[in-house]
Amino acid sequence: MSYDLNSSASGSPEGPDAPRPRVGLLGTGPWAARTHAPALAAHTGSAFAGVWGRRPEAAAELARTYGVKVYEDPDALFADCDVAAFALPPDVQAPLAVRAAAAGCHLLLDKPVATTAEAARAVADAAALHRVASVVFLTLRFAEPTAGWVAEQAARSGWYTASAHWLGAVFPPDGAPSAYADSPWRRAKGGLWDVGPHALSVLIPILGDVESVSATRGPSDLVQLALRHASGAAGTAVLSLGAPSAAAGVGLELRGAEGVFSLPDWTDVPGAYGRALDALLTAARTGVADPRDAAFGARLTEILARAEAQLEP
Repeated sequence: MSYDLNSSASGSPEGPDAPRPRVGLLGTGPWAARTHAPALAAHTGSAFAGVWGRRPEAAAELARTYGVKVYEDPDALFADCDVAAFALPPDVQAPLAVRAAAAGCHLLLDKPVATTAEAARAVADAAALHRVASVVFLTLRFAEPTAGWVAEQAARSGWYTASAHWLGAVFPPDGAPSAYADSPWRRAKGGLWDVGPHALSVLIPILGDVESVSATRGPSDLVQLALRHASGAAGTAVLSLGAPSAAAGVGLELRGAEGVFSLPDWTDVPGAYGRALDALLTAARTGVADPRDAAFGARLTEILARAEAQLEP
């Protein structure tokens, strides 16, 4: 696209008639319809340009809802847009993200970037090769007050241990499944891959990179990770999409020399997605990589793949 992301000092148009970066959405599922599309439509610093999906009828319906173009081919979307926003299963997302980067599109990725280290690294390498910016939408790193809380804890030292749990009732044994239960990749890969990136995305910036990981299975799809971080701190993460409804919930507790700190609640997921797009546009404008970029996403995939390899089929 001809829009120059360096033309604005703020990442937003310089005047009412200034062009805005065009964003194309790939994906039409519940996550795309509930979060991505409304956030893109509401974003004042960009223009929601169109939708592509693997189900043409769903893409047409979503595009009609927002008055944007429906694309029959993802490469046509890449050619028309400055930013490719992904709401696709990870192993569909990864090869398309490589193509988008080659077309010059900045990448607003979903987590996990992929479910193999090789595919995730290919995305990060493509972004670097083609000099496009990338951001992975990790909800806790963009929602408030959690994003600010992570930054505050990352500035502390003397951490001893951390305990995280993300127990989703997407496939509860005792009730109706959620709107995301029709996702084949979530059913196949479980909580390790769907919510594991969220837990790691908070633990790593606070405690340091994961130097070792061990994994064990529990009931349903539950996986427990034992982590050793670069700071020397020990961490655990308990992850599931098949928790009983009464047991579902999210929490993270840090303990160290300065005390005990717990992750605050958050609710502004569409707002968080808008901030992720802001971060991407800033990275594109400045040339300074965002810490939540495709390389970070690839690192999360590497850790999760190491954990998965330890689990019995």
